Amino acid sequence: MTYHMYISVSGEDYIAVYSVDSSTGQTILEDKINIQGRPAPLAISEDRNYLYVGTREDFAISSYKIDKLSGLLDLIDRIPLDSDPCYLSTDNTGKYIFSAYYNAGKVAVHKILYSGSIEAHPTVDLHTATGAHCIQTDKSNKFVFVPHIADNGPNCIYQFKFNELSGELSPNVPELVTPRTKLGPRHYCYHPELEVVYFSDEQGSSVSCYRLDKYQGTLTHFQTITTLPIGYRGTNTCSQIQITPSGKHLYVSNRGHNSIACFSVNDFDGTLNSIGWEYTEPVPRVFSIDPNGNYVFVASLDNGNIATYRIEDRNGKLIHLSTSYLGKEPMWVLIRNGNSA
Repeated sequence: MTYHMYISVSGEDYIAVYSVDSSTGQTILEDKINIQGRPAPLAISEDRNYLYVGTREDFAISSYKIDKLSGLLDLIDRIPLDSDPCYLSTDNTGKYIFSAYYNAGKVAVHKILYSGSIEAHPTVDLHTATGAHCIQTDKSNKFVFVPHIADNGPNCIYQFKFNELSGELSPNVPELVTPRTKLGPRHYCYHPELEVVYFSDEQGSSVSCYRLDKYQGTLTHFQTITTLPIGYRGTNTCSQIQITPSGKHLYVSNRGHNSIACFSVNDFDGTLNSIGWEYTEPVPRVFSIDPNGNYVFVASLDNGNIATYRIEDRNGKLIHLSTSYLGKEPMWVLIRNGNSA
């Protein structure tokens, strides 16, 4: 089976479209879609038929129709924003797109129209605080979390209720979850089976684990584990975090140590155990796991390379397969599987 991978190459103003062989992890560059304004965050529609691209220099979100067979992109429209989006995601109904704004310190919700385009006027434009870095809905589509990093931000996670009928966000109780130390929650992912949410801690160089009350939509901390080896004294910040579809293994990128930190996940309670590190190209800002949980694709902000690793199913360790040049300042890696409506 072949699936498609999209990478925003911010320093050269294009989206790279790759085909990926699911049996080998081999990638082939199929196209480069020019998009001005430093493209960065990417999101895909719930039906897998549309791609959304946030641009951080000219403040906009562009909508693209995805060709089901080739994976190539066709521009639908482009809506202006009043600040630069650093994260995009869609809700579980496919009716809304969320966006987070680091510099403006806010989040927004826009309605997705039947054509796949985005309504220009948001249903929500809500101030939180500087450093808003991520926004996603949970499995029930009723709750949303917005982490804020510690440097230039309040070092906390905002908790919201989401109304999928109106597209509105409202503060949960309590509204804030604040780590005891300067961890700086940045991105997060949900366990595919357990009611557990994992946050990458940018300043803490760690992963923080929270129980999710699926009825109240609130988080309770139960573990924080370092992403660095004992004795490491260099500078480092964490970036993205992802979990395999099986829920057995979790990965976090280290910028400074220049590695992917690898963890096994306890099937019963979701606790993490370090299983080592795979050294990468310098400054691995972004990466993505393929839909079958067999491969990891890691893009380097520093030299513009992309590396492919195979996930060892038995132990979750990463085996390097290949490295090639991608382009200047890759900012997002997103994989579309073959399933679409």
